[in-house]
Amino acid sequence: MKDTMKAIVFGFKEILTWNTMKYALVSGILVTAVWIGIGYLLWGHMIALSSKILELVPFSMVRSNGAWMLSTFLWLQLVLLTFALIFAFFGNFILRHVSKEKYTSFSILVALGSAVFWGIIWFFKGDYMYHQFLQLLTWLPFETVEKGIAFLIGFYFIYNAIVVSMVFVTSLFSEPLIASIEKRHFKEDEVVRDHVFSSVSYTVKDSFIFIVVSVIAFPLLFVPIINFGVQITLWMWLIKDTVSYDAAALVYEKVKKEEVKEHRGAIWTISFMTALFNFIPVFNIFGPFFGEIAMFHYLKSIQK
Repeated sequence: MKDTMKAIVFGFKEILTWNTMKYALVSGILVTAVWIGIGYLLWGHMIALSSKILELVPFSMVRSNGAWMLSTFLWLQLVLLTFALIFAFFGNFILRHVSKEKYTSFSILVALGSAVFWGIIWFFKGDYMYHQFLQLLTWLPFETVEKGIAFLIGFYFIYNAIVVSMVFVTSLFSEPLIASIEKRHFKEDEVVRDHVFSSVSYTVKDSFIFIVVSVIAFPLLFVPIINFGVQITLWMWLIKDTVSYDAAALVYEKVKKEEVKEHRGAIWTISFMTALFNFIPVFNIFGPFFGEIAMFHYLKSIQK
């Protein structure tokens, strides 16, 4: 677990460097622009599909859980945004005054502090916010509520398409990105990479499973608490094989699947942290790069 935490801290530090950010920003902007264009062209068909799906869900459930989901989503966004802003504005100060050994614990405390702070506000004002969202949905005519939620589902489809595409793009750029990181941090090591092994087949397979299971489990997105668990599990499944095998191909002379699978705990932990990026739009483009970097650092440390 100690090596996993060090890898996660390393990943957070590295995605803040310009070397990594240029890959994430360029690829993220291009991928997002492409899917926005596709969404614009196919928007009518997507709304029609979303409306058909909504017909399978009772309207009272859509309205009530829709209000709860909006309230909870707002709380989660504020927690994650507060955490991100603290490290964005005070990151250098924190790195100077917090030792590497205590950095992970400090990060966890900041995240918990942010959750507790907004949790206290929601404890006193949560019912008010929930009823305001519920009242808003109640005021709207049935067709408007249905259409509004259909629009949200359309954006959900496009957003997940961006998430899947970013996994492919990050895998494509993993070698030049990791090579520059290795040169700066592990320059004393010379490892013959396994250029024969490719994670593409795993990425394609996991993406297909992700899409199929997402469609099957879609009604669960209207069930409070379960919806977040289902979504983050799906994102973890999508990410885990790509980041682990990409990193292994850049560390080992010969990738052995059994050897990679021995690190399931680290793989799932890093995949979980990577999936959390997807809950914040814009930050999501950095997620796969973080996963690749953290997994590379972990395997490199284990190898040494």
